[in-house]
Amino acid sequence: MTVAEELPETPETADEEPVKQRKNGLYPGVSDELAENMRSGWADTELHDLEPIAQAAETAARRAALSARFPGERLVIPAGNLKTRSNDTEYPFRASVEYAYLTGNQTEDGVLVMEPTTDGHQETIYLLPRSNRENGEFWLDGQGELWVGRRHSLTEAEKRYGIPASDVRELAGALREATGPVRVVRGYDAGIEEALTDKVTAERDEELRVFLSEARLVKDDFEIGELQKAVDSTVRGFEDVVKVLDKAEATSERYIEGTFFLRARVEGNDVGYGSICAAGPHACTLHWVRNDGPVRSGDLLLLDAGVETHTYYTADVTRTLPVNGRYTELQKKIYDAVYDAQEAGIAAVKPGAKYRDFHDAAQRVLAERLVEWGLVEGPVERVLELGLQRRWTLHGTGHMLGMDVHDCAAARTETYVDGTLEPGMVLTVEPGLYFQADDLTVPEEYRGIGVRIEDDILVTEDGNKNLSSALPRRSDEVEAWMAGLKG
Repeated sequence: MTVAEELPETPETADEEPVKQRKNGLYPGVSDELAENMRSGWADTELHDLEPIAQAAETAARRAALSARFPGERLVIPAGNLKTRSNDTEYPFRASVEYAYLTGNQTEDGVLVMEPTTDGHQETIYLLPRSNRENGEFWLDGQGELWVGRRHSLTEAEKRYGIPASDVRELAGALREATGPVRVVRGYDAGIEEALTDKVTAERDEELRVFLSEARLVKDDFEIGELQKAVDSTVRGFEDVVKVLDKAEATSERYIEGTFFLRARVEGNDVGYGSICAAGPHACTLHWVRNDGPVRSGDLLLLDAGVETHTYYTADVTRTLPVNGRYTELQKKIYDAVYDAQEAGIAAVKPGAKYRDFHDAAQRVLAERLVEWGLVEGPVERVLELGLQRRWTLHGTGHMLGMDVHDCAAARTETYVDGTLEPGMVLTVEPGLYFQADDLTVPEEYRGIGVRIEDDILVTEDGNKNLSSALPRRSDEVEAWMAGLKG
């Protein structure tokens, strides 16, 4: 990577912020002749045949619902800014979920502003325009077009997103002069928040954040289709992993992580979260993402991973697989208990049911098995009342799924955990049993075994649909599936 230089100030560029030169650059500056040369001789690359994004109708409907909820108020929803990874390199950018949900746009520094009118809101999407060719930004600035790629022009953006577009560099000043009630989604753009610091309150902003989280509880048809795409790619990613388990044995869990990541990048945007590639006793660590341990024949591999689509919707699927393709008798006993718990949990997912019902159903099955195996003293009702099974079950049995892997997290408790399931909701059902390697309360042969099975479940009008049903779950089906892939 070379350096960005500073263009000497000229009458044409004197009123613009100069492009900054990096320290230790190999070129001391730019001659007037070179600057003039770089301004001219470029073809017109404006795109004239752009179509609206696939979800344009859905994002418009979401903005309309937001407008109806907060009449007479200015609403500001930022995408966020690039974050430094090290020195002058940045992390890959991912726009805020709230912004992407309402616009479909995914570029850094974008801001959706909804200005109140007498009959709703006037919407504007504020973006960085194409990098400037007059002041040399396009080739001298580290975020210029020749460095990181072409941005859409504001005219192109209007066509794609169906929202009037303006230059975001003018927004902070305009917001400072704004009057009337304002709400902003916090935590993404410090500059925008600073411009509104004397106009907003934490309580009012939290109401906006909560509304946008609860709006995502019920998915529209576009979202359900994207989630199915994410799941289908994830299934193929699991198949990829099974085919290379011998290479993982020769290296480490990172071979599994890299294999799944390849599928995510080829078919989607990224992984939806850090892949958990937990072999052997690492399966007992719920979010094992170091993925640097050995993969051994005879052990189990707990693979919890999901592909994220180009529109940010992610799958979240877990299978616990025998590395050598066959469960031992004890592994199968524990696995089948988790499978039965998941079956009970999935059966409890239906419209009108309480959100907690699937968790309670799964936990009851696991508590029954723990009592049956003599690992905890019954009766089962006592175990559940005191939560004694949690030593080995540890976590809740699922969560909402969407653009965040733990979607709708800011929703009110009464509409989420204490709420009622509705058609269009998508959630995971993922019971588990984890016997830690140092747990002296269980027989030695149990220690270091961890099992989780997770599927993505859509609530339908008459029950549910398992979006990830293409991936085998029952222990004998898993063994047959693995044998077929390896063969």
